[in-house]
Amino acid sequence: MTGFLPYARHVIDNDDIAAVEAVLRGDWLTTGPKVDAFDSALAKTVGAKHAIVCNSGTAALYIAARAAGLEPGDKVIVPSVTFLATASANVLAGMDVVFADVDPDTGMMTAEHAAEAFWRGGKGVKAVFPVHLGGAGCESAGAEDIR
Repeated sequence: MTGFLPYARHVIDNDDIAAVEAVLRGDWLTTGPKVDAFDSALAKTVGAKHAIVCNSGTAALYIAARAAGLEPGDKVIVPSVTFLATASANVLAGMDVVFADVDPDTGMMTAEHAAEAFWRGGKGVKAVFPVHLGGAGCESAGAEDIR
């Protein structure tokens, strides 16, 4: 198909199919020893004390916001070009979302865009949720650099 640019392509091999089949034929479908083993392997791989998998990116962002100590009424900056979950997970957790502009060439928020959103958001801004869009890394800066 000419002109089609896929967002992502999956790669599934016979080992993946066998692993899924084993789970489907087993006693545990959505919880159990395979989930625990995956959590442990993920934590070890990334050098974390603990890890937990989620059913979606929305759930993961919600948990991350709460684990970071964000509370209802806090404000969170997110880029205006992103998947909906970047904003909706924070809204579900009770936070207010402040949208930041993005670079028209890359679609990503820059430190200048975050700084402008901080200015508009006022004292209630507690976090920035940057998005590395389509596999490209966004510009990073410490909070002291953009406040």
